[in-house]
Amino acid sequence: MKTKEIAEISEKGQLLIPKLYRDKMGIKPGSKVALSVDRNKLIVNPLPDDPIEASRGYLKGGGSLAEKLLKERRGEREKEKKLRR
Repeated sequence: MKTKEIAEISEKGQLLIPKLYRDKMGIKPGSKVALSVDRNKLIVNPLPDDPIEASRGYLKGGGSLAEKLLKERRGEREKEKKLRR
């Protein structure tokens, strides 16, 4: 079940994120968030304090994309050869 709360926008256009959500999302004073809109919904995504550290290991173990593409192409060639026979 989704929790819902109502927040009010100040005259300056500021939005106070309720404590429940700040705690749940790890948003602290001084935190930065990315805002986006999807199908008329405002999406608030907390940004990591250190984006470099947060992305560490993101691509680890993925292997070479070029090698994967070459392997896939070799497989396609083998299928084509079998079809020609």
